[in-house]
Parts: sequence; C-alpha cells; structure tokens
Amino acid sequence: MGNSMIRAIQVLPAGNWDRKKEADAIELSHDGRHRRRIVMKSAGGTEFLLDLADTAILRDGDGLALDDGRIVRVVAAAEPVAEISGEPKLIARIAWHLGNRHVPAEILPNRILIAHDHVLEEMVQSLGARVRRIMSAFDPEPGAYHGHVHAHDHGHHHDH
Repeated sequence: MGNSMIRAIQVLPAGNWDRKKEADAIELSHDGRHRRRIVMKSAGGTEFLLDLADTAILRDGDGLALDDGRIVRVVAAAEPVAEISGEPKLIARIAWHLGNRHVPAEILPNRILIAHDHVLEEMVQSLGARVRRIMSAFDPEPGAYHGHVHAHDHGHHHDH
C-alpha cells in the first residue's frame, strides 16, 4: 500500500454537492461513520484511504471527495435500533431523559431511535412509551460536542 492509494481528504455535507458527480457509494453503520483515518472499500469496489485532519461524523448523504475528482456518497446502513414512540409530550420528556444521559439519539417527529440498551428501553417503557426493535439507518444528533470524540461515561449507569 504505497502512495498510489486514492485518498479522501474532504467531507462534502449532504445537500451541498452535485449528485451527478457521484461515482460510487459506501454503506456504513453509525459506528463506522465516526472516523478520521481508515482504509475503506466502496460498493463498487473502489479502495481508498479516508484521511481527514480531524475525526468526523459522516452523515447519510455526505460525499467523500476523492483526490482523483470522484465523489463517494455515504449511505447510513440499516442496523438494529430501538424505536421509541408515544404521545408528543411523552416523546419530549424521553428526549430530555436520554439527553441527560448523553445517549446518542436520532430525534424524529413522532419517535426516537437509540442503539439497543435494555436498561434504557425498560426506563422509557416505565414512562409509558412503546419500544420496538427494528432495522433502520441510525443517524443520531451530533450534539453539543460535535467535532471531537467525547466519551462521557462516568463509570456508573442510571438504573431507575
């Protein structure tokens, strides 16, 4: 793997690049979209080195600009998640509880998606929400700490 490998050094935000320039796509899970430097292989077989200055959260629809001019579109892969649903006021309350625990969550108009976590799933059910385990793309809110990795585990878990 010499200097000949194609590099992706820029992330083009979703909606801010010309989809006609899309040469390929790469499907990545939520964890696989939190990257700085890694060799990747697109759906069409293009191998390239993602080589960013800082760790980035790649969002569904973002483009990775390759140094040969091509653009590879990022696709959020379907993965197992917990879908939390309920009345709007309840969903707002649950969003507050999840945010209070720094849980990565995708906030949608009538539901919230989180990674499987039986403790959290039991908590939101005890508050009156419905929880279904589904396969879905998972694109959580970047949060206030966007731009750098923020491990926020205090070594204890909230079992209420």
